[in-house]
Amino acid sequence: MVSWNSFPLEVIYQVLGWLAFLSWSVAGYPQIILNFRRKSVVGLSLDFEILNFTKHWSYLIYNASLFFSPAIQKQYFEKYGYDQMIPVAANDVAFSTHGVIVNLIILFQIAMFERGSQKFSNYAIALVVVVWLFGAVCCFIALPTQSWLWLISIFNSIQVVMTLIKYFPQTFMNFLRKSTDGFSIGSVLLDFSGGVFNYSQMAVQSIDQGSWVNFYGNIGKVLISLVTIIYDSILMCQHYVLYPVKKELTLKSPEEISQPLIYSSSIDEQITDSVKSSHQFPAGV
Repeated sequence: MVSWNSFPLEVIYQVLGWLAFLSWSVAGYPQIILNFRRKSVVGLSLDFEILNFTKHWSYLIYNASLFFSPAIQKQYFEKYGYDQMIPVAANDVAFSTHGVIVNLIILFQIAMFERGSQKFSNYAIALVVVVWLFGAVCCFIALPTQSWLWLISIFNSIQVVMTLIKYFPQTFMNFLRKSTDGFSIGSVLLDFSGGVFNYSQMAVQSIDQGSWVNFYGNIGKVLISLVTIIYDSILMCQHYVLYPVKKELTLKSPEEISQPLIYSSSIDEQITDSVKSSHQFPAGV
């Protein structure tokens, strides 16, 4: 495997990778916490979650296979050259594994908490079934020739497609409701940061190697970053610009309501007392 040319760039690469991992990993928790506090998932698109779950599983299959399998790594080097680096880092495997776990928790919340009239659409369910049937067929096709790199590239393409479409149900739901209530903006901000760090990591690797092969050698990682940045920008625009959260008026306590609107100073009180005394009748009348 080719080595790094610059130690500082290698350090920056690792730092950016783990920053992307932390941002994307923590991104799921604001939504989990919001669901738990509200004991409801109303406002969270169920189709978004089931598509996201499929996406994370596909991404995990690709990352873990290319990172751990010597046979697949050999096929990668034979295709792109032995002077190239494997485009999957440890943080990619950690992120995709954690993403599957987080989505399992949210799907459990969907099953347990109030959903209102929301339900999984037939379109989303049908799409997920078709995707996994397609993946199973590709496995049988790759088995005789042991085309493992081609096979995991299929799963990488699947996760890219799921990334392209998974955000649409949530953005469309926000548009119909004219509100982002129930969908955590904290998750969006962290997701956006993860996309920026992830893309920057690949750029650092390309600068060090003087080659852009890792970009089209792992087109899925490139597209997941760009699509995430674009869609998160739309969701942030919906939350902060189009459908901002209306601040509720805080109710005053009874003690505050009973207070006079205008504060009476000591001078005001003296004037009031003198006026009252001038209107009093003389004694004995």
